[in-house]
Amino acid sequence: MTDWAQVAALALIQGMTEFLPVSSSAHLILPSQIWGWPDQGLLFDVSVHAGTLCAVLWYFRPTFGSFLTSVMPGSAADRSELWSLCIATIPVVIVGVVLKDLIAIEARAVAVITVTTLGFGVLMGLADRVSKRGAMRQGPVSYGHALLIGLAQVFALIPGTSRSGVTITAALFLGYHPAAATRFSFLLSVPVIGGALLVMLATVDAGETRLEAEAMLLAFVLSAVFAYATIKVFIYWLDKVGLMPFVVYRVLLGLLLWVWIT
Repeated sequence: MTDWAQVAALALIQGMTEFLPVSSSAHLILPSQIWGWPDQGLLFDVSVHAGTLCAVLWYFRPTFGSFLTSVMPGSAADRSELWSLCIATIPVVIVGVVLKDLIAIEARAVAVITVTTLGFGVLMGLADRVSKRGAMRQGPVSYGHALLIGLAQVFALIPGTSRSGVTITAALFLGYHPAAATRFSFLLSVPVIGGALLVMLATVDAGETRLEAEAMLLAFVLSAVFAYATIKVFIYWLDKVGLMPFVVYRVLLGLLLWVWIT
């Protein structure tokens, strides 16, 4: 029987943390590790990932519309940003395929999440300080830098790292303005989330009945709405305050997890 409260809570967590630099995968794993919440099944993962994908596509719809126009026959539109996104996606696809089983089993432990939450939180804090000294690059991201950001994104396969956090951190260290770093990170989420969604759809069992259709719809809607709101709020927040509140949150969470496991 579906536990509607848990479905709603996990959908909210996915929607809010997918684009925040705090790691959505870690926040989805921790309730099961700490409170013993059962896995909602692959259909739940499909629902919430579809919701977050729709949210980012809708928010950046003018950009993706221009991408579609640029690849039309005879178009003279600039494709540099689109190519940068393609280049940045390649490393995580290769490593994800090669190390899929290791990541799915060994990397989901609370001890791993504790280390990545703390370590990459400190790195994000250093990147935030570097950016405040005068980030000059406004974008678009160059091909060489796109590859470096893509290599950094590989670490996001480890729960606790945060895909948005590590890609924004890498872009800030490369000298990009926080707004440009965040934009590229969020655009880069589309092929990553879309690819993960396709993999899940390809492996879902036709007899999967753990999640009711109504619960799937609830998970989709909640994750989509909260993901869209989070994107808007985070971009505004970043311009006004910066990344330091998220750095503090990650350090405190990491320390609490360290106390809990020891």
